[in-house]
Order: sequence, then structure tokens, then C-alpha cells
Amino acid sequence: MAAVSPLPAARRDTIHLVDGSLYVCRAWFASEAFVNDAEGRPAHGVHGFTRFLLDLIEKARPSHLAVAFDESLSRSFRNRIYPAYKANRPPAPADLKRQFGACKEVAAALGAEVLCSRDYEADDLIGSVLATLRPAGFRGVIVSADKDFGQLIGAGDLLWDLPRKRRWDAAGIEERLGVAPEKVADFLALTGDASDNIPGVPGIGAKTAATLLRHFGILEALLERAEEVAFLSARGAAAAARRLREHAAQARISRELTGIALDAPVPAAADRYRRRRQDEAALQALCERLRFGPLTRARMRALRESEVGIGG
Repeated sequence: MAAVSPLPAARRDTIHLVDGSLYVCRAWFASEAFVNDAEGRPAHGVHGFTRFLLDLIEKARPSHLAVAFDESLSRSFRNRIYPAYKANRPPAPADLKRQFGACKEVAAALGAEVLCSRDYEADDLIGSVLATLRPAGFRGVIVSADKDFGQLIGAGDLLWDLPRKRRWDAAGIEERLGVAPEKVADFLALTGDASDNIPGVPGIGAKTAATLLRHFGILEALLERAEEVAFLSARGAAAAARRLREHAAQARISRELTGIALDAPVPAAADRYRRRRQDEAALQALCERLRFGPLTRARMRALRESEVGIGG
């Protein structure tokens, strides 16, 4: 997993990279199944996701747009490194999986490049697109609330949780987590992540992790110099030194899990991500199948009428 390269001085374009899985799940869990599709099956998740994506396109008018989805919670390369990765999560309900598929169709019909992989997670696909397009002068706006994306935020980039109206630039990431973007993966390897079943170092919390990384720079240097931690003037320094010695191997495995891959197979040409004109036939079929209401249809129509100049 290569380091994030700096943006070149001249920037011409912005690519909006959407963490599709996050917003599908938010929509699916946020409310009960109050709307059904033409076959009588729940469609609330795809309705909520569609409203979110329309909000994004209306507000940002992205010239380049990709939406990434997680294909599997148990088959990524991280599971080969650490079989217990995300093993604490129950399987996705069949209804949620079905609505995921419909959300992919909606994103494609609205002109976005849709990304998914059985070996890489949405985070890796987003990171790899950004790494691929940086040399061409692109900056990235990652549409998500996930703190893991902090490691990708360079000069000019943003992490944007649109529905909650929160934005973080590089300085905002440091204020949020206590470490600069380039140290976020190391920080997460120390603290662990219960939601992803990443062990980290037991007893090392966010404040301690940030303090240690500010002092030692990077995780590997910290682990190699763990004996020195006991002599720091911080409370609990001796206990932290002992935990780092005892759990060094676990910390290194955690670091392999927290780093976002930048080499996932994604389209290399910038034009692949240029937002296309809406696919009217596909949208019409989706509107009928998913029973979108008149307001959603009107928003799609208004966008179509404003899309003069959008790529084919």
C-alpha cells in the first residue's frame, strides 16, 4: 500500500468519490419499509439513496463522479491477512443485498461510474481512483463520514458528509482525530476498530495513540522504540510501553488492515469518470419498477434538462 502522493500545483478538475455502501445502509436502517417496489418488496433503502445522490448532483454538479460499493464483507484481501476481520458482523439481510443492487443501477443511470470488487472494499477503490487521477491534476472530494478516509486527504481534498453538512480538509482531519492524515492508518492500527474487528493494541485509546505518534512519528518507529515509551511524562506511560511490547505483532497486522489500498484495479482513464448524461430509458424503467414518486421523477427531469454539455 503506497503512500498518498502530493497533489501537483496546478489542479484542473475535481472528482467526487462516493462511499455508496455507507449511504445505502444509512437509508436502509434509518426507517421502516414504508415504500414498496412494483412487486411489493421493500424499496425504502433505494429511495433514500436515490434522494441522497440527487442531492449530491444538484448541489455539487460534479464533472467527474464515481460511486463505490462493497461487494462482500468476508472476501476482501484483508480476510486473507486476518480471517477474523469483520467476522463480528452478521450477514447482510437478503433484502438489503437486493436493494444494494438497485442502488448500483440508479447510480449508473444517473451518470456515475460504479465501482465494486470482490477483493477490494469501497475504501480501496476510492483510494485507488484518487491515486490514479492525482498525477493528472485532480483533487478529490470523498463523500463519506468514515474516519478511515482521513488518510487520503491531501492539500485541496475534502472529506464531505453531505447529509449531515460536515466537511473536513487536512487540518480538519487532524482536529477530528488528533493526527495528520498521513498518520491516520497508524493511529487506527493502535486504537483498533471494534466495528471492523481490528484488534489494535489493547488499552491504547485515541488520546494516547495520538500522543505517541506525535512523539515517535510512525507506528513502526514506535514499536521499535517501545522501551522509551515508559520514560515519557504521560500518565500510564509504563503500562503503554508494556502493551506495545506484548502486542507488537498484533499492531503490525492491524496496520495491514487499516491502510487503504491504492493499487486496486480501477479504470485508469480520467474520461471514464466523467459524469455521463442520464440514461433516460434506464431511469424510466427504474422509476416504474421501484415506484419512485412524482417529486423524485421531477428532480430527475430537472437534472436532465440542465445537463447540456455533460458527457455522453
